[in-house]
Amino acid sequence: MSTPLNLHPERLFSADPTIRKIAVELYNEVKDLPIISPHGHTDPSWFANNLAFSNPAELLIQPDHYVFRMLYSQGISLDSLGIGNSEEARHAKPEEIWKIFADHYYLFRGTPSRMWMDYVFSEVFGFDVALDSSTAEHYYQTIDSKLKLDNFKPRALFERFNIEVIATTENPLDKLKHHKAIMESDWDGKVLTAFRPDNVLDPEFPDFSGQVTQLTHASGENATEYKGYLKALANRREFFKAHGATSSDHGHLTPFTADLSEQQAAKLFDKALLSRISPEESELFRGHMLTKMADMSIDDGLVMQIHPGCYRNHNDFVFEHYGRDKGADLPMPTEYIKNLKALMDKHGNNPKLQIILFTLDETTYSRELAPLAGHYPSLKLGPAWWFHDSPEGMKRFRQQTMESAGFYNTVGFNDDTRAFMSIPARHDLARRIDCGFLAELVADHRLTLVEAHELAHDLSYHLAKKAYKL
Repeated sequence: MSTPLNLHPERLFSADPTIRKIAVELYNEVKDLPIISPHGHTDPSWFANNLAFSNPAELLIQPDHYVFRMLYSQGISLDSLGIGNSEEARHAKPEEIWKIFADHYYLFRGTPSRMWMDYVFSEVFGFDVALDSSTAEHYYQTIDSKLKLDNFKPRALFERFNIEVIATTENPLDKLKHHKAIMESDWDGKVLTAFRPDNVLDPEFPDFSGQVTQLTHASGENATEYKGYLKALANRREFFKAHGATSSDHGHLTPFTADLSEQQAAKLFDKALLSRISPEESELFRGHMLTKMADMSIDDGLVMQIHPGCYRNHNDFVFEHYGRDKGADLPMPTEYIKNLKALMDKHGNNPKLQIILFTLDETTYSRELAPLAGHYPSLKLGPAWWFHDSPEGMKRFRQQTMESAGFYNTVGFNDDTRAFMSIPARHDLARRIDCGFLAELVADHRLTLVEAHELAHDLSYHLAKKAYKL
């Protein structure tokens, strides 16, 4: 007998009836607000071409590293999930991939992925029975048939999800043809790009010199000499702005910053192009280029996001056989006070610069990040990120940052996802957690109910819109 799929309307709220009542009142005020999704990794071609999604496995499993990393951790091969270029992967049938997922769906019990997926199954596709081995075929056939309908195409879902604006992320070499197509179409959905220059700022990025050569072709500037390199980056930033970008995004291993002389920077740059740069020199160059990106942000107005502290592609076997972004990225201890000193010395007091800091190291919330953002006009804190965009992770973020940074030195929520279908689920979860947190403050008489209502709207909508200049 199938297990019912019931999403409790008061899920994630306190068991204390006083707090729960306030939380429900706050949530009902904000649950239907438009979604501001200012940072993420959805594919802009979905919205440019507006073609039907091909099948349930390609939509819900293969792009979502939260999903396949859990399966991989239990010994399920990525090839069997249709990931990679092996003979097995190329011939993996979507129905069989879905059956593997359904047979192992129990692995996700208690995880955020389970909450997001159940929301998608219930609210988007209308299921009232839970996914398991016995319902796998029913799920697959139902989802597959609905994906063929016009109201399940990307633009229709964008509107159904009440997305006001969504930002994708592209590197400086991207021609942004999909964004151009969206801008020139008769559809009024707002899909922006974000400038992600890691491939041309990091000397340790694969084929760095080749990336810089391509930057020359993309910009029309001679990027193989340092002055032209800076002009090329400024050129591409303007190109991205013309296609809607309001932010840049920097995924460096650390938040280390430096402010070198032009001569010092040019010397490191030349060594990087010749692949004669040491790891220590590479870090110094990356740190300098973060500061140069801040210089350019003051000039062109792009909001600067820094996403450090992730050891990417930790699993050499997976990286060699399947490539980047295959679930083997891991959090690392990260230091901010000393690392950001050079950048703060130069621009920390300038309110024209907007830097949004993220972390995967929760030990820094109250010790480093909240005090930094609670002082410097240029700094704001991004929400609980990646491994921590979970119910408990979001609570820890609020508990450890509120007292030093307040609410208004944070920027609301962003979903940072490739999984398009999960966007409303993620925002719903964030709104529930924030409303529950505010409700507790009201019950403790640390906030008035009026203030909590204002904050609920700000955290759900207004802060993200303001921070990302949307």
